[in-house]
Amino acid sequence: MNPVRVNHCAAQGDLLVVRVDRIPEAAKEEPCGARVVVAHSETGHHHILESHEARLFRAAEPFTCYLQLAEESLIVHERAFDTHAPLLLGPGLWLFKNQREYEPDGWRQVTD
Repeated sequence: MNPVRVNHCAAQGDLLVVRVDRIPEAAKEEPCGARVVVAHSETGHHHILESHEARLFRAAEPFTCYLQLAEESLIVHERAFDTHAPLLLGPGLWLFKNQREYEPDGWRQVTD
C-alpha cells in the first residue's frame, strides 16, 4: 500500500496525527530507537514510527505523545489484514493522540 503524504493532519484508524508549532513544556522526553510505538492497539496491532532521527515526548494526558522529526518518516499500522495506509510525515513537530468518542455512558477511547 502506498504511503499518504501528510502536510497538516491525518487519521490512521483510531490515531489522530497533527502537525504542531511546539511541544508543551510539561511533556517529558523519553529515549527511543529507530522503531517507536506511537499508539498501542487493543488488539496488538500497534501504530509504529520508523525513523532514525526522532525524539519522543510523552504528555501528561493519557494516550498522547509528541515527536520531533528531523527527516521524513513513516507511520505504519502493524496489521496484515484490513490495515490502514502508511502515513509519510515531513520533518517537524507532530502530535499523536488516540481518539475518543462520546456514548450515553460517557467518553471512551476509539478502538480500531
